[in-house]
Amino acid sequence: MVCKTDNITIGLLDYSGAQKSALFGLVDFFETASILADTGSTGQLNPVLIKLDGKSTTNLPEPGSLNAIICPPRLRDDAPLTVLPELEWLVAHHGAGCVMCSVCAGAFVLAQAGLLDGRSATTHWRLKERFQAEFPDVRLETEKLLIDDGDIITAGGVMAWVDLGLRLIERFHSPALMLNVARHFLVEAGRREQRYYSSFAPQLGHGNKAILKVQHWLQQSYPERQTIKGLAEIAGMSERTFLRQFQKRVGLTPISYLQSLRVEKARRQLELSSDSFSQITWQVGYGDPAAFRKIFQRIIGLSPQEYRRRFGVAGLTETGSR
Repeated sequence: MVCKTDNITIGLLDYSGAQKSALFGLVDFFETASILADTGSTGQLNPVLIKLDGKSTTNLPEPGSLNAIICPPRLRDDAPLTVLPELEWLVAHHGAGCVMCSVCAGAFVLAQAGLLDGRSATTHWRLKERFQAEFPDVRLETEKLLIDDGDIITAGGVMAWVDLGLRLIERFHSPALMLNVARHFLVEAGRREQRYYSSFAPQLGHGNKAILKVQHWLQQSYPERQTIKGLAEIAGMSERTFLRQFQKRVGLTPISYLQSLRVEKARRQLELSSDSFSQITWQVGYGDPAAFRKIFQRIIGLSPQEYRRRFGVAGLTETGSR
């Protein structure tokens, strides 16, 4: 374990396509933290840019010389990310006690190195399907913005490097310095979750036409009262077969799917309209605002009032969220 009075060296991987704003933003974060810490020659956070060319590990820092390594986001997350010669180098650093970190698509690098197998991790919610297909042994939790698993920290969204940077400052120095840096940059130091920002994206590419027919029906008829019997009839299946096939293809039960769909419609109304939550509740197909409020908070992680305060269009009245 690194003593908090030691100087801390944090490696930032500059591989092909790495998001420069994240790399240099983190450099600014850590250098500012060292200035604000005012601890003289010790307790400094020293960021180091490490250029990876995907060809060689020569002239790279030796294992044991870095306290943390950060795999940044990429601007083109649809392109293949290949740093194969450096994967063993990353594993060696992890074995030497280095804290391995990633932001957004950077989680693919840690997963390629096998460091996330059997572990909880997060990445950008839009990359969920691709990541799960490539790395089924990772427990992916994209509703979370940051997962600190001790020796490995993964952050979800493209701008989650801010949250990661603050977490490392807190870990390697102090909570007080972390808050001071957050105030300096005017960023939120509180714990956020990715599910506040992610949209419900139905799984539609599963290839089962009967289940897809039901999904299309629900997309149009979500405010109406739905029953398993009625949905099974639309699919042309028995209720038992329908329930099994729906969860297999979509990853959710029909009830959970409908709840997520209604919550997604409700959050858009909270963002863009001045309708009260009771009105929105009826519009999306619920008759009990209190019950729907509990469902909304369970799925989103915020109450409807808190969600509108954060994301609603400016000028909406406070009473509109009740």
